[in-house]
Amino acid sequence: MSEPVVDALAPREEEPDVHFEPVIKLTEQVDTKTHEEDETVLFKMRAKLFRFDSVSTEWKERGTGDVRLLCHKHTAKIRLVMRRDKTLKVCANHLITADMKLQPNIGSDRSWVWKVVADYSETPPTSETLAIRFANAENAAEFKAAFEDAKEKNVGGSAGPTDEKLADAESGEENDTTKPSEEAPAQPESDVATKPSESQEQGPVTEST
Repeated sequence: MSEPVVDALAPREEEPDVHFEPVIKLTEQVDTKTHEEDETVLFKMRAKLFRFDSVSTEWKERGTGDVRLLCHKHTAKIRLVMRRDKTLKVCANHLITADMKLQPNIGSDRSWVWKVVADYSETPPTSETLAIRFANAENAAEFKAAFEDAKEKNVGGSAGPTDEKLADAESGEENDTTKPSEEAPAQPESDVATKPSESQEQGPVTEST
């Protein structure tokens, strides 16, 4: 037996108009803190960051985005912070200290290599050998000038470092209680595991920014 044909235009019984209030109103905006609210941007430029992997003895890309030098309004201390594009995940976060030296990357006039005793982009903080590459030599020179200027200001400043800022900026979470320590010993230059050879340092240079 065939089913009766239902006319879509035929009048039907009214359905109850039920209205439910949403539990969470999506129109409400939630303030997200980056822990950079008390800092001033002194330098900002797009670049690509690498770290030297001592296990595989090769350079590995950490991310592409804006590298920034941030000065705290109260302590006047300057740190380097870099976040990846789109995700905004922190890939570099460390105070600029007197023992940091920017070394030119072999075979390139637009990249620099330096060592960090404690980088707070990961938990726990790690000692890293980082390399950064810019679009051209002019940008690389501007970064070096800003980096050296920040180093001089940090050495000459009397205020303490922004310890809580360094730890909190790792992921932008307020409940991160990691504290940096400036008492950590400097990385020895003879450490073969973290000091890439001249041939290995050429790794990041061949790639385009």
